[in-house]
Amino acid sequence: MKIQKFNVPPVNPYKANQLKTEQAEQKAKMKTDKLEISSEAKQLSEKSSFTVERNERVQELKAQVQAGTYEVNPEKLAANLVKYFKP
Repeated sequence: MKIQKFNVPPVNPYKANQLKTEQAEQKAKMKTDKLEISSEAKQLSEKSSFTVERNERVQELKAQVQAGTYEVNPEKLAANLVKYFKP
């Protein structure tokens, strides 16, 4: 019995693997990252009046400490410490 070839295209596994890697590289090149920031996030990133006031207060306290005019109220400090450590 004689076996003859059918019209089977030649298979080259190395070439198939190479094609897959080339296609993966092309897909990777086509993908790009995008960043979209919502309007709520933009509003949160802006400085609020609270942060501006707080920064001003911190600057005042720094100036008082450097000038040596800053005084601590011991009663208020003790009351706040009790509130903090008392459950």
